[in-house]
Amino acid sequence: MKRALPAVRLRVPTHEDAFTWHRAFADPQVMEFQGGRAAELSVYEELTARQRRHDAERGFCLWSVLDESGEVIGFTGAQPWERKWGPTGEIEVGWRLGRAHWGKGYVTAAARETLERLRAAGVPSVVAMVDARNERSIAVTRRLGMRLAQTYVTPETERQRARQGHCYRLDL
Repeated sequence: MKRALPAVRLRVPTHEDAFTWHRAFADPQVMEFQGGRAAELSVYEELTARQRRHDAERGFCLWSVLDESGEVIGFTGAQPWERKWGPTGEIEVGWRLGRAHWGKGYVTAAARETLERLRAAGVPSVVAMVDARNERSIAVTRRLGMRLAQTYVTPETERQRARQGHCYRLDL
């Protein structure tokens, strides 16, 4: 029997959400596939400001995910893939939650809401770029009906070594 997904609410991130994201993502397990350590607070302040602009300009962004009690537990949403490698210019869906909220269905519920919002905004298809070792996120792509379309070797950065990445696709 399938477990019912929890109720979630998505909203455009506020400046205060930068502080919440910074605290929630300070856990090395949360950041395992994003370089292993949290970014500085200023990175999250810029990220939340950019998401507010994206929502105003495009009608979508990386939204803050709120649980049933109204607590911000992470983000999910979409933005253009702007790197010079991979599916440049396509719309990428993504998610990240604080560790205490893993395994409870929040990401799947929030990602499904994201897909509905993107359909309503007229986005024809999306990609999800996932580290090939990230079994939890790969499972989410499957629950969303995405299919593995390509594999990449990601470029090395100062935060992490090159690694294999998967590109999942879904037509909306």
